[in-house]
Amino acid sequence: MFDSKLFLEAYITLFVIMDPPGTLPIFLALTNGRSKAERTKAAWQAALVAFCVICVFALFGQQILDYLGVTLPALQGSGGLLLLLIALELLTGRSEEPSHSNEAVNVALVPLGTPLLAGPGAIVAVMVFAKRTDHHWSGILAVGVAIVAIHITLWLTMRFSVQVIRVIKDSGVTLVTRIAGLLLSAIAVQMVADSVRAFIKAG
Repeated sequence: MFDSKLFLEAYITLFVIMDPPGTLPIFLALTNGRSKAERTKAAWQAALVAFCVICVFALFGQQILDYLGVTLPALQGSGGLLLLLIALELLTGRSEEPSHSNEAVNVALVPLGTPLLAGPGAIVAVMVFAKRTDHHWSGILAVGVAIVAIHITLWLTMRFSVQVIRVIKDSGVTLVTRIAGLLLSAIAVQMVADSVRAFIKAG
């Protein structure tokens, strides 16, 4: 009744793509200056948003893209450009400047929930695994449990990042913010490059 091999494949693939340890510095950077309660709230909101997006695409991904006339490379390119804008703010320190507009922005939804966690790579992966289930309950259950497990892992990683702040202090968070900006910009450029490469291959 449960395909353990498919579960392990799906969980490990999503773990590598969504990268919970790599999410930690970016989460700290994007929630810099917020209270412990706000960071805790952002952690579960980001995990919940990513979970909802992943589930929707696992169930109806191909139909949604076909209906909108959107290709996966286009989705990947747009996600990369959005992440690049966020990365530039982290690198230049603009994300740390207080403003009323920034206070109204919920980073748990964008860019944390999507496209950082529930990005094109994770979306494509779950769509592939959903097809591999062949509508068998054992496969559907295995992929479903893998999706739940990876999001619990993501939530735990972000949830306990609050303890990290006590160790590295504010100066450490500033350093992590710059490093996160550099890493995020590299991820964004890679996403755009992969998108362009896919467009070229498609002719």
